[in-house]
Amino acid sequence: MTGYLPYLLALGCALLVVRSAAAQRHGVRSLLAGAVCGLGLVALLGLLAPMTGITLPLNSFTGFCAGVLGLPGVTMLLLLRLLL
Repeated sequence: MTGYLPYLLALGCALLVVRSAAAQRHGVRSLLAGAVCGLGLVALLGLLAPMTGITLPLNSFTGFCAGVLGLPGVTMLLLLRLLL
């Protein structure tokens, strides 16, 4: 049962994001814009990593957070990296 817990949490998070996007007038556009901004910020951090020293590895968790949560998700990842 514990092996399925991260997948269930990810599914719940994705459902909440889709539900809130559906309540907006242009839900799909806002959902895609948030995903593009989040993934763009991860790419920008990767390009600027040699100069700034701020690294954020690209794996399934960071990709999910950046794609689904957008800029707030990337900010959360950076804060977690700073704290942990």
